[in-house]
Amino acid sequence: MTPLAAAANENLAQISNYLIYSSMAVYMLAFFAHIAEWTFGSRSKVARTAAALTGAEAASAPAVQVRGKGGATAVLDRPKVTTRSGAGTRDVPDGPGAAGGTVQGDLYGRIAVSLTALAFIVEAAGVVARAMSVERAPWGNMYEFSITFSTVAVGAYLALLALKKNVRWMGLLLVTTVLLDLGIAVTWLYTDSDQLVPALHSYWLWIHVSTAIFCGAVFYLGAAGAVLYLFRDSYEAKLAGGGKPGRIATSVMERLPSAASLDKFSYRINAAVFPLWTFTIIAGAIWAGDAWGRYWGWDPKEVWSFVTWVAYACYLHARATAGWKGRKAAYLALFAFACWIWNYYGVNILLSGKHSYAGV
Repeated sequence: MTPLAAAANENLAQISNYLIYSSMAVYMLAFFAHIAEWTFGSRSKVARTAAALTGAEAASAPAVQVRGKGGATAVLDRPKVTTRSGAGTRDVPDGPGAAGGTVQGDLYGRIAVSLTALAFIVEAAGVVARAMSVERAPWGNMYEFSITFSTVAVGAYLALLALKKNVRWMGLLLVTTVLLDLGIAVTWLYTDSDQLVPALHSYWLWIHVSTAIFCGAVFYLGAAGAVLYLFRDSYEAKLAGGGKPGRIATSVMERLPSAASLDKFSYRINAAVFPLWTFTIIAGAIWAGDAWGRYWGWDPKEVWSFVTWVAYACYLHARATAGWKGRKAAYLALFAFACWIWNYYGVNILLSGKHSYAGV
């Protein structure tokens, strides 16, 4: 590489770093906007709306009109009543969302989504600049994998919003996780731009690692749905048993989708991406055959990729079995995602194997 080309690549690496830090700043603004959405959405209106829609008159209840500042009004449609997927007979409506059905809360929510989209664009530009600086796929080490992972996760979330899916309730959790991911990446995982070892100079790098990143990002969305399902399910069970949750718990839980909707969301997300995870493992085996002369060698990364596959396969089988719907299946989904996280952080940092050449 000529000195001029080396200097140009170094400048691109610096631009990439600047863009990643800039995206973190915008994500932080989105975080505060989501906090405002949850805080200033009317709690009392949420409670009244939920109470009106869970009774016998729910089927004929009209749309709810709410009034904001300056006399502006908005219509909160009657939420769809969803049948619980797990054991039991509870039929409850989806909540009105983090905004609580108010004009002010909805405004903060829209601002949060707009900031998240802006941060996504900036972060994606940082990933592209990193790729240009190293003249290869931008996922040759843990730092590059992490910044690409968070970019894909946010992209998947925004794609669901663009498809008119009710997932804005995930915004605060997603942005918080992305900030954590990027904070770890720039603080502990950062690696200077460099070329790869010869074994990685293959078109399989684009195929195998990119699908692994996409699968992990979508698996994260499914895990987020499973976590919130457990909280919402406990809340619904407490109400069904005559309990009275606290004010904050009521304010938050009544805005989320029903436990049935969250359960269905998590299942559909995990089921949709599982075939691609299967392809990821197969593609990795083919690449190993080309690079090392064997398709499978019980390397720690290979073992835990297979363990993750088995865990998700068990989850999908259990979720399709009547006795394992609901909480049991959610715990299994979280265990499967924990295997994926361990395969990324634990195996790469704590265990040694052929995949260790990527470093951090």
